[in-house]
Amino acid sequence: MNDQPIQIVDYDPSWPQNFTEQASELAVLLKPWLAGAVEHVGSTAVPGMPAKPVVDILAPVHSLTHAREAVPALERAGWTWRPHGPRRDYRLLFLRPTPQYRTHHLYLAPHDDPHTAGFLAFRDALRTRPELRTRYASLKRQLAAVHRDDRHAYSLAKGDFVTRAVHEFMGPPDRT
Repeated sequence: MNDQPIQIVDYDPSWPQNFTEQASELAVLLKPWLAGAVEHVGSTAVPGMPAKPVVDILAPVHSLTHAREAVPALERAGWTWRPHGPRRDYRLLFLRPTPQYRTHHLYLAPHDDPHTAGFLAFRDALRTRPELRTRYASLKRQLAAVHRDDRHAYSLAKGDFVTRAVHEFMGPPDRT
């Protein structure tokens, strides 16, 4: 299946409104499974941050197993489930409208999973640390040029940066 090439664009002030429109619908649709508020995550959630023009949405759920029951309703609402997508061990990935032309990603992830906390911590770190935003924007542009046609490689290549930033912002994981 062909996938949309990676392109990093300047911040678009319409991204928060695009999120809000989807979040309102998702809060109703996913109500039986939600464990918290639907969140705008990723670079489009950070004012001034260059990003792929794809709004990332995190829906924290009580149980990933039970959240699978939401798949038919999400598909009827225009979301495409990626059952073989990356990181399926801790999230369900949906996109809209198609893999070739994405405008939104939706992640259903357990509310108590460390990855869920990491999504929010990274967003918050980018929002509050201009120097981190600058470094991440530069990295994203470099990686988009190298991995233009390979989303998985692009995401993996950002991993160490994101992990370090989350640990700096939240502190190291509690190992007790």
